[in-house]
Amino acid sequence: MNVALEFSPSAFKHSVSEADIRNAFMNALYDDILDEFTDKHILLGCDRNGNILEIMYNLIDENSRNVFHAMKCRSIFYPLLDDYWRTVWRE
Repeated sequence: MNVALEFSPSAFKHSVSEADIRNAFMNALYDDILDEFTDKHILLGCDRNGNILEIMYNLIDENSRNVFHAMKCRSIFYPLLDDYWRTVWRE
């Protein structure tokens, strides 16, 4: 994914580095709009050590994102990966 990322200070609240957030964007496993919102997106991707992160962001425009949340992925979001794993194992 080749987009410009901007970061709100809250993106670093859980001590996830900018480099790890960027890595997760480049290696996204899941990326979609959160069901209960129209302007918040969730991305699940791996940090530089292979740990799955949950990242939330808003669209600024077609090529820019504002990241406002990043942390180790909570189990509540694991079901979002089901489609990804089904695709991987099918190939």
